[in-house]
Amino acid sequence: MSVPKEIKKVTTNTLQKMKAAGEKISMITAYDYSFARLFDAAGVDIILVGDSASNVMAGHTTTLPITLDQMIYHAQSVVRGRDRSLIVVDIPFGYYQSNSEIALASAVRIMKESGGHTVKLEGGEEIIDSVRKIVSAGIPVMGHLGLTPQSINKFGTYVVRATEKNEAEKLKKDALLLQEAGAFAIVLEKIPAGLAKEVSESLSIPTIGIGGGKHCDGQVLVMHDLLGINNEFKPRFLRQYLNLSELITGAVQQYIADVKSQDFPNDSEQY
Repeated sequence: MSVPKEIKKVTTNTLQKMKAAGEKISMITAYDYSFARLFDAAGVDIILVGDSASNVMAGHTTTLPITLDQMIYHAQSVVRGRDRSLIVVDIPFGYYQSNSEIALASAVRIMKESGGHTVKLEGGEEIIDSVRKIVSAGIPVMGHLGLTPQSINKFGTYVVRATEKNEAEKLKKDALLLQEAGAFAIVLEKIPAGLAKEVSESLSIPTIGIGGGKHCDGQVLVMHDLLGINNEFKPRFLRQYLNLSELITGAVQQYIADVKSQDFPNDSEQY
């Protein structure tokens, strides 16, 4: 079964219908106008303006340094390239954890200044007050459980999460809490596939997996990983669909060679 194609723009309600119909949800990150335009035209359901921009766009080793202003800039660029996809914007580290008033102010800024449609927060019970407050203001919230990269200094590692019973039980409880607080979907990152299946079946809202296995209601990948722009990161859950790093390097090397040999520009490439 699939959701009728006459749906012109994907909304949170569309995603709910997709889960009910058993149609999987596709999600990819983007950080600028040009790639957002390509992904939207390709038909992706959700574009995530991820705080992974801190890594893949700015060269930081974690997601922690990126600011709210920088996230808004990236989101503005992505929104201009969107026609159909739902745009989700990460609230970066430090802009929602301390209290729910700050969280709401951050979400409002993202919505007003970027034109994005929804925000995403990492965590469970610890941030429930923030989720409730943001949702009550009319802003849709996507949750994020399992491996939460903003907590890297707490965990100290990017290994698979919730392999132990206590952490798995907490994750299941957190997922239900997020749903009750009004979240419209939850990302499940790098957790055992069996646990992700159990959580997905226990919820009425969609789950989006990244290293969560095939039983999630959708999947998300970072564009730089999927397209092979970044070849250093090769976790088990990643399927690389292109090797753009190799293609781009080859193209630029050919350009350099053509310039130096005076092959470029030729007579037809000048005025």
